[in-house]
Amino acid sequence: MGPRVASALVLIAVTAIGLYLGGYAFAALVGAVFAGCYREWDRMVTLQPLTMIGGLLIGSVALSALIYPLLGPLATIGLIAAASAVAVIVEREAALWRIAGLVFFGLVILALLAIRGVGPDGFIAGLFLGVVVWLTDTGAFFTGRLVGGERLAPDISPSKTWSGALGGLAFGTLGGLLFWLFATGSPWWIGGLLAASISILGQLGDLAESAIKRRFRIKDSGDIIPGHGGLMDRLDSLTFATLLVFAVGLFHSGYGDVATGFLRW
Repeated sequence: MGPRVASALVLIAVTAIGLYLGGYAFAALVGAVFAGCYREWDRMVTLQPLTMIGGLLIGSVALSALIYPLLGPLATIGLIAAASAVAVIVEREAALWRIAGLVFFGLVILALLAIRGVGPDGFIAGLFLGVVVWLTDTGAFFTGRLVGGERLAPDISPSKTWSGALGGLAFGTLGGLLFWLFATGSPWWIGGLLAASISILGQLGDLAESAIKRRFRIKDSGDIIPGHGGLMDRLDSLTFATLLVFAVGLFHSGYGDVATGFLRW
């Protein structure tokens, strides 16, 4: 528990600072983190040590975030598309899984950087997302440990329980709602609905990663974070939730105002 808590505090602090700074600092943080995620993904789906093509794809993921502040979303999309083409041409055995990882992580990178944008609403929206996801994970962990009970998805993740899922939903929704009331002037019921949706999708993201790990017969995606495992193990809940925040903001106010579209109703 000690390493787990210490790692979580460090991750929260680094993320909050990067989110506050925005711009190239946040892009560099996002690029580094998801390049690490893709490294774990590549090792998992190829079942082999890092190769030259794997290193090239990892670098493409990192660069796709770094070029966003300078050249915009089209450059990010173009780089991910080029990396996907390379994956098909050079090594076809695991090409589909590699492309799936490139496209998914590329989309999450695009969504995170669009949510942050350049204004203060990006910082608030990012904090809201982080609060809901972190409280959901924390609530699920402790409620599951204390209450136990029937397994949620025993064939995918035997350690998860219905009590943990409901506890995570309650913690994430309540915490998100309180943050929403404090930080925005929008109706409370919208904040509650969005927090609950983020909490549910976060847990679905966790289950999705567990299913993929079971498919490739591995327990943890990596061991870079003490007490947590790999980067994918820590960020699986964030990915699906990020895409929801991005989609809501995009459809409400357009690409140039994603965070404001998400927060202001």
